[in-house]
Amino acid sequence: MTGAPKKPGPREARFAEMLRVDHAGEYGAVAIYRGQRAVFDRLPHKARIAEEIAEMEAGEETHLKTFDRLLAERKVRPTLLAPLWNAAGFGLGAATALMGEKAAMAATAAVEDVIEKHYAEQAAELNDDEPALAETVREFREDELGHKATAEQAGAEDAPGYRALSAVIRAGCRAAIRIAEKV
Repeated sequence: MTGAPKKPGPREARFAEMLRVDHAGEYGAVAIYRGQRAVFDRLPHKARIAEEIAEMEAGEETHLKTFDRLLAERKVRPTLLAPLWNAAGFGLGAATALMGEKAAMAATAAVEDVIEKHYAEQAAELNDDEPALAETVREFREDELGHKATAEQAGAEDAPGYRALSAVIRAGCRAAIRIAEKV
């Protein structure tokens, strides 16, 4: 019997979900940083923060390229919501940048807090079945922890309304993870 493609098993389906959500997350992170830079790049007195954001964005671009490659190699479709993640990420980045440097850094700290925990859970789940992918996820988690530390050192917790802003962003990230796994 030929013709019908074999349906992936539960482990393969789970790995596909992981790759899809990780790709979506990195895509969204790049959009957030682009939104922040859209504001800060236009303000000469904000050159330092714009440069820091550009450096973090470059790291996220590297992660995104890795997940682009992995999606193609494993024939996993990306999230269907990429246009939404792009618009939401850019909007979040621009809005928090308009609120000021500390609010932009609060957004970064909140996003990276959720993502690094997500990556830690994934690495533990992948460890035995997909050790190379687990190592990639662990490496990216370290990068995200570095971004979070940069944001905290830049005064993220001093942003106006930090607790509320951070809670809303974290909740949005957790929801986006669940949605991107399936859609």
